[in-house]
Amino acid sequence: MIKAVYIHIPFCENICSYCDFCKLHKNEKWINDYLEELQKEIKQNYKGEKIKTIYIGGGTPSILNIKQLEKLFQILKIINLDKNPEITFEANPEDLTKEKLEFLKNKINRLSIGIQTFNNKLLKLLDRKQVNIENIKLAKKYFKNINADLMYNFNEETKDILKNDIEKLLKLDIPHISTYSLILEPHTKLYIKNYQIKNEDTNNEEYINKILKENGYIHYEISNYSKEGYESKHNLTYWNNENYYGFGLGASGYINNERYENTKNITKYLKGNYKETSHILDQNETMQNEFILGFRKIKGINKQKFKQKYNININDLKIIKELINKKQILDNEDYIYINPKYLYYSNEILMNFIDIHFHKQ
Repeated sequence: MIKAVYIHIPFCENICSYCDFCKLHKNEKWINDYLEELQKEIKQNYKGEKIKTIYIGGGTPSILNIKQLEKLFQILKIINLDKNPEITFEANPEDLTKEKLEFLKNKINRLSIGIQTFNNKLLKLLDRKQVNIENIKLAKKYFKNINADLMYNFNEETKDILKNDIEKLLKLDIPHISTYSLILEPHTKLYIKNYQIKNEDTNNEEYINKILKENGYIHYEISNYSKEGYESKHNLTYWNNENYYGFGLGASGYINNERYENTKNITKYLKGNYKETSHILDQNETMQNEFILGFRKIKGINKQKFKQKYNININDLKIIKELINKKQILDNEDYIYINPKYLYYSNEILMNFIDIHFHKQ
């Protein structure tokens, strides 16, 4: 069953990995051509399923003007929505004007704001503008379900900078917070400047975890925290290894055991050559993904659902027995999950599930 749709709007103001569209957001013809092709792709590939979640990401979707947003949401009417769908829209703080919020209030019900950091020195490194806190406060008058992205582990970041970022986030009282350690994406400003990231300090993650939990946030996925009832339904689709459509330049999807990625070349995309790579997964590969994605959730993997999917008792797998014996994975009546003591070293545990052959165990 396909329940989720990801829509990629690649326009942005900064140097980014989708550099075909960098700085072109002011060119209305480019945007119109892209939206026209996006509509064709959805009509060609969407099979009419009832969809529970839509995530409109980028890039920066909020950079579109009202006329362009009207066109985008007219296109999305193609999609058959289930009752009470979750519809998320990514935005930069500076774009959250009253005019756009008025427009969006009847189109979406979840806003994801790319704050990253409140520190102007770090924002300059990212080629981003100063965070407009008043716009975020204004957005809270229109939406209850809001996510804020927080980035950490900059070389220049001190404990005081991180503490200040967390304190400002808590004052905004946003119900969902996503935290990300800085990584270098190809073609970004930091990548081009050969920025060298220091070794990741797990003390930062432990500090973030402690403070957010003390302030009523539930740690439900390695990088995500929410107040009760505000977990991201769309992202849980990914972590539950469930099917989803991906539409737009560079979007990826997972449909009927096929993982695919669309081209990042705008010329190809506008000619209707959407798909760049495609791979059909066998059951063994699907099970690998089940563990790699599922162990990102703090609750871990539901044993009964695993049995229903694969007709295998999860506790019978050799690798699971070994990790339980090492106490890297814990087991309760319903779930197996990463031992909280090893949570921030989880990549070492997940490496056990890459290229493993379960049928030989």
